[in-house]
Amino acid sequence: MVAAFARYMRHMATDPFALFESWFAEARASEPNDPNAMAVATAGGDGRPSVRMVLLKEHGPDGFVFYTNLDSRKAGELAANPHAALLFHWKSLRRQVRVEGPIGAVSAAQADAYFASRARDSQLGAWASDQSRPLAERAIFERRFEEMQARFEGREVPRPPRWGGYRVLPERIEFWSDRAHRLHERRLFSRDAAAGWRESLLYP
Repeated sequence: MVAAFARYMRHMATDPFALFESWFAEARASEPNDPNAMAVATAGGDGRPSVRMVLLKEHGPDGFVFYTNLDSRKAGELAANPHAALLFHWKSLRRQVRVEGPIGAVSAAQADAYFASRARDSQLGAWASDQSRPLAERAIFERRFEEMQARFEGREVPRPPRWGGYRVLPERIEFWSDRAHRLHERRLFSRDAAAGWRESLLYP
């Protein structure tokens, strides 16, 4: 048992982003819908948490990127407390990945480029929606969407001024693998400012 554990320790990955990319590639091949879906947890200045599902749009050593309305609840909480936690749950693979760290804003050029790649109706919806604000009835939103269709008819839809992206700069990345009888495997990567990434194990 000791020798087996020593062999395991020698072969532990030192690059959590390469491991994430490997798992993410498997998820894209196996998940029936939105393998890039992730829960984003935030907390406002009062410390009360909230969580919602969004889509991962970029990832790599410089962080994990998602986009949103900058007047949304999540954006307000990130302004008050610029830290977030992400959770990927790939049920088909019986795996989870947890990411924690501070956030930074995506550049205007990056946000413009991603917005331009969206489906036109999604672009128009971003203009029509006051995300997270009260809505008296669905018909109001649908009417605003139609107004945006008319406003931008025959031309490209620009990125709304209050729409952009956030990059979560990971300090902790945990890879969780399901095992029989709840004897799960948990591998934790922690960023050390001086030494880079360190890997350890957690009890399940």
